[in-house]
Amino acid sequence: MFVFWEKGYDGASMRDLTSAMGITGPSLYAAYGDKRGLYLSTIDHYCDADACAPLVALEGEEDIEKALHAFFSEVIRSASEHESGATGCFLASSVVASVGHVDGVAERMEAAIADTEKRLVKRFDREVEKGTLPPTFPSKERAALLFDLRQGYMFRGRAGWSSDRMRNQIADRVRMLLSH
Repeated sequence: MFVFWEKGYDGASMRDLTSAMGITGPSLYAAYGDKRGLYLSTIDHYCDADACAPLVALEGEEDIEKALHAFFSEVIRSASEHESGATGCFLASSVVASVGHVDGVAERMEAAIADTEKRLVKRFDREVEKGTLPPTFPSKERAALLFDLRQGYMFRGRAGWSSDRMRNQIADRVRMLLSH
């Protein structure tokens, strides 16, 4: 995944991929069919595992302000301090460039966006049900805004912004998201 993340689909050679995986070309073909199969598998893996950490942080905290702080903190960590050394978001930084060029990518991107926004809406709706947010709170619109803010942080991380620089903005973002 990190080879694709760094070099993109077209820039990642079979040699790069097999070397990073510690396998031979025939083994890669036996396991994934071809480079495209491996690429789609990496996208699926990222969506199932790595990309969910901010959502898990948001969903796991009962207090909505703390939940949003936890979400942004995890986004910033992922954007600037990822264990792999990769910065930004794999989908937004690399995968999106292959939409329309690699079969199967556009559908995965649509599904990732829809799933993320659905989970964000559900979290805001939970607060409406609890009475923490008013019945007129625009959950769908704020979920879309939260998603866009997340992607902005990923972009900033890819551009080399420090985590401290980005963390200084969290309180303002939380207030903006929860304003009526």
